[in-house]
Formats: sequence, structure tokens, C-alpha cells
Amino acid sequence: MTTAILMALAFGVSWADEIAQDSPLKVDLDTVVSTGTVHPVDGITSAGQPDEAALRVFAEQGYTTVIDLRTEGEDRGFDEATTVNSLGMRYVPLPIGRDSITFENARALDKLIEDADGPVLVHCGSGNRVGALLALRKSLAGADDASALEYGKEGGLTSLEGQVKELLSTE
Repeated sequence: MTTAILMALAFGVSWADEIAQDSPLKVDLDTVVSTGTVHPVDGITSAGQPDEAALRVFAEQGYTTVIDLRTEGEDRGFDEATTVNSLGMRYVPLPIGRDSITFENARALDKLIEDADGPVLVHCGSGNRVGALLALRKSLAGADDASALEYGKEGGLTSLEGQVKELLSTE
């Protein structure tokens, strides 16, 4: 048992709380499947394209909604909507291409997250578009540009960083 967990137990913090505090916003799906666990950060988890095994773990961990930012032409390798629905979660498509990274779409994502009745998985192909919209969402909530960008990076923002910086400078 790690020192952090032992200290958490000694001070009355549950092990689940300790894990949740250390959980990343963007998860590695292979780790999710191998451990059989995942914990949201502020009700959200970001990821790249999940497979059926990963979605099963999200369902078992109490996630209620999967928001898919991939566009219609992007291959998922299986019928994701049917799989998500069969696992008792709600599948919500919000197709976002590279040219759809906007404050308007960040507001749309925010509304979908707010309307969910439990933890939400938001994914695209790699997490890059998720991170971009999460950065804009954070800015809309009042964060300064540096904090919004850092949050976006925690959510998977990589190659869209320049585009997000440009949008943040105009808002």
C-alpha cells in the first residue's frame, strides 16, 4: 500500500477519495481496461476512441453518458452507439472537426455535460479535440487563458493548442 493511501486512511480519507484526487482528466484506455477502474474529475473523463471493453468499464463504474466528438466519417471499429446504449449509458454524438473548435461548440458541450445525470466520458480519436473544447469551456467559466490552456492539456489538448490560444485571445 502506498504511503499516500496509508496517510489518507490514517486521516480518515477514504481510499476511493485518494484515488479520485490522483486521477487524470484524460485517461489511458488500456489502463482503464487492465485495472477495471476509472474515476471522473469534476464529473468528466476525457479519452481517445474507446473500444467495447473500455466502455464496459465506464458503465460498471457508474458513468451515465458518452459524448462522442468524432465526425460521421471517422471509423470507430464497431457500432459505438449500440454498444453504449446496451450498457445502459446514453450515447450523444457531437461531431467536432478541427474547424469546429469554437466557443459555441464549447457551450454545446457544457450543456450536454450539465444535462447528464452522472459521470460523463467525452472522447474523440485521441483526446485532442476534447482538450480543446475543455479549454474553451474553462475560459467561459472565467478561467484566465493560462489556466484554461493547462486544463485543456490535462484533457488531451496537443496539436490544437495554437488554434485554442488564438480563440482565447479574441474572447
